[in-house]
Amino acid sequence: MSERPQTVTVLGATGSIGTSTLDVLARHPERYRVHALTAHRAREALLAQCRAHRPALAVIDREEDAAWLRERLREAGLATEVRAGPEALVEVSEAPEVDVVMAAIVGAAGLLPTLAAVRAGKRVLLANKEALVMSGGLFMDAVARSGATLLPIDSEHNAIYQCLPVEHRGGLARHGVTRLLLTASGGPFRGWSRETLAAVTPDQACAHPNWSMGRKISVDSATLMNKGLELIEACWLFDARPDQVQVVVHPQSVIHSMAAYSDGSVLAQLGNPDMRTPIAYGLAWPERIAAGVEPLDLFAVARLDFEAPDEEAFPCLRLAREAMAEGGTAPAVLNAANEVGVDAFLDGRLGFAGIGELVARVREACPVEAAGELEGILAADARARREARAWLARR
Repeated sequence: MSERPQTVTVLGATGSIGTSTLDVLARHPERYRVHALTAHRAREALLAQCRAHRPALAVIDREEDAAWLRERLREAGLATEVRAGPEALVEVSEAPEVDVVMAAIVGAAGLLPTLAAVRAGKRVLLANKEALVMSGGLFMDAVARSGATLLPIDSEHNAIYQCLPVEHRGGLARHGVTRLLLTASGGPFRGWSRETLAAVTPDQACAHPNWSMGRKISVDSATLMNKGLELIEACWLFDARPDQVQVVVHPQSVIHSMAAYSDGSVLAQLGNPDMRTPIAYGLAWPERIAAGVEPLDLFAVARLDFEAPDEEAFPCLRLAREAMAEGGTAPAVLNAANEVGVDAFLDGRLGFAGIGELVARVREACPVEAAGELEGILAADARARREARAWLARR
């Protein structure tokens, strides 16, 4: 352990990953100090976190919320500086005094600050999968150039990271790995037919059987798009082809993912479904620290089940695999269309099955281009959102 506490910026502090991160940090005050906390519009929650963790900086999206937060913090006698807007997110991600950045902003909004942290050579705990989905090649090139330490926090990728050799670059075959087995709970609608899914409500889709997550990622889990995005992310993180990543439905969510080797061995990482485990792993790597997670009781679990995903009822997984195989801006288009579709579903403007249909239509409408420059990726994202909204309007 270093002599001074590590300084941490938490992007997306009021979400489920952010709050779990702060829980782990609070258990180790001698090791970590919170430098900055950010939120989109949850100003009450951000205020409570500032009171509890006393960061040097707080960032929120709108200036009106920033003004409200400044006044509340002044009344509380706290010296936390408050900033607003996307530029401030980048600033607190690349600040020289920051050692670790937890990238937990949901969606495309997390790309620029996460990329800024990478380019600044930080230890980046990646919980924002969209950054890699949208700009995988560019993102991983930035990691290599800057010397940043990139540690995956999604439970599945964190599990695979633990099951691979410490140095796993250069392709899976180089290290005797034949497949990555990405586990999926199956979400709340496992076993449902495409017909029965037509009447699904947002509240039903957000009721995940094993994990406590935000509404957007809960819907993605229900459609299996979350697993599709994770497949894309795994390809970039572990230098794998799409055909080397197999999705396995595992309802208990005890095995978080596996790596299969050429000698017949399959290494798995197991644990209770609690995000504090991968968060603690990322914070302390290569050491281990307490995360506040109960030990796994295999006698209570009793059984481990596995089945193939139903890509007819849940086409988003197939669409994601196809986008990764096509490459270029295809994954960015897929992600943008999905974000618009999920928002429309949560607002009651689109049925559950319509999310996959919208993504497929937008993919057809948007030509795939090279993804070597950030401007081109962002332009593809913007075009896909326009196409998605136009499709919704036509319906």
